[in-house]
Amino acid sequence: MGRQWYENGKLLKKKNTFTDFIACAQYVIENRYCTKEKLCIEGRSAGGLLIGAVLNMRPDLFKAAVAGVPFVDVLTTMLDPTIPLTTSEWEEWGDPRKEEFYFYMKSYSPVDNIKAQNYPNILVTAGLNDPRVMYSEPAKFVAKLRDMKTDANTLLFKCELGAGHFSKSGRFEKLQEDAFTYTFIMKALNMIPGFGSEQS
Repeated sequence: MGRQWYENGKLLKKKNTFTDFIACAQYVIENRYCTKEKLCIEGRSAGGLLIGAVLNMRPDLFKAAVAGVPFVDVLTTMLDPTIPLTTSEWEEWGDPRKEEFYFYMKSYSPVDNIKAQNYPNILVTAGLNDPRVMYSEPAKFVAKLRDMKTDANTLLFKCELGAGHFSKSGRFEKLQEDAFTYTFIMKALNMIPGFGSEQS
């Protein structure tokens, strides 16, 4: 949608990314392409930040969410210039050592905005050897969700001990990961015989 659209979704306009996503979800629900009871979302890395942010803002819109190696502890990561990619990413997100960027990032950082509210079914993955999104980010996100959320929906944390940012190597290993993710979604949608919501 052009350069201006991109510029309107970064730095001090980053929240437009999240509100646009929410608007799309509302559109497909209002126009009866889907329902809240069937709408599942997925994002990886920076897309995992998107998932974390929209879950905090509008958890009621979704049945299930998958956040793969999600960049969810925005301030901690962006304040540490020793982490690979941090300084080069200041162009995209802003430099939180500047007060204006610090407080704006804090206003959407998923870890910093978890509330005592109901969340949908959530699967969060991490790679122990991930140099881009350290496993501690998604682990911290899941721990805080477990402490604060008010529902009984499934919250899974899966850390691959032999993987980095791009999941395990090998064709069959990737297919196994995909199968795990699809099984999680199908279970959340009560599509697996013998695994209805009454047995969750």
